[in-house]
Formats: sequence, structure tokens, C-alpha cells
Amino acid sequence: MHVLLFGATGMIGQGVLHACLADPGVTTVTAIGRTPTGRAHAKLREIVTPDVTALRPHEGALADVDACFFCLGVSSAGMTEARYAALTFDLTLAVARTLASLRPAMTFVYVSGVGTDATERGRTMWARVKGRTEHALLALFPAAYMFRPGFVQALPGTTSRTPLYRVLYAVGRPIFPLLRRLFPTQVLSADQIGRAMLSVARHGHERRVLEPPDIVAAAAR
Repeated sequence: MHVLLFGATGMIGQGVLHACLADPGVTTVTAIGRTPTGRAHAKLREIVTPDVTALRPHEGALADVDACFFCLGVSSAGMTEARYAALTFDLTLAVARTLASLRPAMTFVYVSGVGTDATERGRTMWARVKGRTEHALLALFPAAYMFRPGFVQALPGTTSRTPLYRVLYAVGRPIFPLLRRLFPTQVLSADQIGRAMLSVARHGHERRVLEPPDIVAAAAR
């Protein structure tokens, strides 16, 4: 399997990259991002570019991609809806539309979040934008799957780029093992999300929108 990965330097993306590189069935991981991953691995190819939506120059490297794992995202804190939509809906769909024209049968897995608003009319801004993004991706790819993780445990040594998240995870890190025992279907690890993505890419899933318990079950399959 050739996996295309966006957001490989983020908290979730680093876990997904780890899971992909550790999986013997993954032959190639092409990571596209604005900064290098800092990893060296025989399976890993990197495309470092200031504009991750500019994929046409790299068509040759994407010709045999089987699945795209889209882990790129930003916090909505302090943003207007227009700005957040530009970095969430517009950017994601710019990438997805190009990929759909190149590899329409590929599996596209998008990291959304618990609480995403499927009606697109709720009071929470980020949830409305994520809901609109989900609907557009589901309409674009026959094999699109929306992952809605909640509380995610990062790989050891990795941190979020969002200051508030860094504080929350620093405070919560000592109790992660307890939380995972108490809520085994709600608290996920980043590499567990990666294993679930690989499972869905290989076998599909009866649901196209996966909540935390669905992600846990897919990772264990």
C-alpha cells in the first residue's frame, strides 16, 4: 500500500506516520507538508512545500497512491469563521479535488473531531465548518471516511503546536493510563488512530463517519 499523508508533523499525524512505517503491508509513505518530519526511513518520501494544495507538479509521485490520510488541521481559537473555513474547508477541498481527479478510487480518511455538526447550522463555529468539510469529502470520494477522535494521547516525545493543547496535555499526561482504563473506547492514542486508518483503507467500514468506539474497533481489527 502507498499512503499519502498530510499533517505528519502534527500530534495525530506523527502517530499515524509511526503506524504506517511500522506496518509491513505499507510499502511507501509520501508525506506532504510545509516542514520536514525529521524522520529517516526507507519507506518515507517527503515533499516539503509552502503550498500543500499545489499537487500538480508532483503528479508522478502520486500516481500509485492507494490511500490519503489527511491529518492536517488548525485550532479555531481566536479565528473568525471566514479564516477558519479558509484553513479547514477551502484548503482540504483544494487538496481533495486534485486527488479525486488523479486517483478517484483512492481511500480518503479525514481527521475531523467529536462534536462535529452534521447539520452545519449549530452554534459552534468550528463544528459547523468541520461538518461542511465532511459532507463535501463524502460526496467527492466513494471511499471517504471521516474520523472523529475525541481525547487523543500523543506519542511519547511529541507535542501539539497549539499552546493551550500543550498545557492541557502536560497536565493530563500522568492520568492518561487511568483514563484509558476507565474509558477504553473514548481515549485514543495517536498511533491507534493510524492503525485504524490502515484497517479502513484495506477493508473499508460499514460506517463512513467513525466515532471513537468505531476507531478503537477498527484499530483492533
